[in-house]
Amino acid sequence: MEGLVVPPLELVLLSNMAPLDQQQETVWSGMKANMLYLESPAGVGFSYSVNQTFYSSVNDAMTARDNLVFLRRWFVKFPQYKQRDFFIAGESYAGHYVPQLARLIIRSKVNFNLKGIAIGNPLLEFNTDLNARDHFYWSHGLISDSTYQLLTSVCNNSKLIREAIARSVSTACFGVYTLVQQEVSDSIDPYDVTGDVCLSSNHSQLKIFNQQLVRPRLPNLSPQVLEVDSIKQQQQVMGKVDVCLEEETTKYLNRKDVQMALHARLVGVTSWHVCSLVLDYDISDEEIPTIHVVRSLVKSGLAVLVYSGDQDSVIPFTGTRSLVSKVAKDLRLKTTVPYRAWLSGNQVGGWTQVYGDNLSFATIRGASHTAPSTQPKRSLLLFKAFLENKPLPTA
Repeated sequence: MEGLVVPPLELVLLSNMAPLDQQQETVWSGMKANMLYLESPAGVGFSYSVNQTFYSSVNDAMTARDNLVFLRRWFVKFPQYKQRDFFIAGESYAGHYVPQLARLIIRSKVNFNLKGIAIGNPLLEFNTDLNARDHFYWSHGLISDSTYQLLTSVCNNSKLIREAIARSVSTACFGVYTLVQQEVSDSIDPYDVTGDVCLSSNHSQLKIFNQQLVRPRLPNLSPQVLEVDSIKQQQQVMGKVDVCLEEETTKYLNRKDVQMALHARLVGVTSWHVCSLVLDYDISDEEIPTIHVVRSLVKSGLAVLVYSGDQDSVIPFTGTRSLVSKVAKDLRLKTTVPYRAWLSGNQVGGWTQVYGDNLSFATIRGASHTAPSTQPKRSLLLFKAFLENKPLPTA
């Protein structure tokens, strides 16, 4: 899911954003911006294709092209926004969506005032990102020393998922991940390892993903190996964490009055789902790195912010940080802001490092895979600093 944010001076396209109950007040409520959500690719959320064969083969390249078509038509319909500074932002698999769309915009020479991109906990390089999970599990006490040694010497996360995509999981990987599932509790949310979980839910994105795509490839593997039952993305509202937000969002968007207010209609499905039940996305695209696309965008002069919620084990900040550092090294960018803590109020909001004039990395302390949902105040501060091209505050 993607969204368009229109602040007074900027235009920001957001990717992989979850819909929120607007009756809830958050620190973002005072943000002077208009947001337009783009559900992409067709088949997710309320979006649909009139051509049913479209759903059978969708990939990154198709998604980027369709999103560019949308942007062209949107700017034609709303030309008053065309000259505003334009940013693209997103999280998670938006590490594929956002850079590829930005590159296509530049190559197409369209008259968009594209200024930069921001990607959070992004999938950028399959091996680096997935294998960072192993160390994260161990360093956070989720697995034992002996199991960590097996992960690093026998079968790591990238090897397991690659075998799962190929529908051929080896005996060695099966054995290692049987040990992992014995040690990692099924009440831990991999998207936020220090957060609580929603005990009543069966709607989690990761669970549905595994039921549809991974589980058929691993028929003999215990559910705890690749999924954690009842895991929930979390929403911090008025100082409290609503660990059942995903379940509540599903109920909210299936209300007929809400669908009428959104002018949404269900086509080909009977209800709104967190994950599409009709779309067959080419998951082998996960293995295609996009870090080189990010490098080309930095080289072109585009402002690039890569940030990480530091409690996410799905795309851990350590792997992301090393990838950003390598981009800076490859482009011979000097460190302009040495690695340091940044502040949100009187507390440490995270850590940051800046390379050259246009490449920044930042962590958000205490945040999950979807950082704004668990640390909205700190995320908003980071977001505003990026749009305004200002440094993150220090003591």
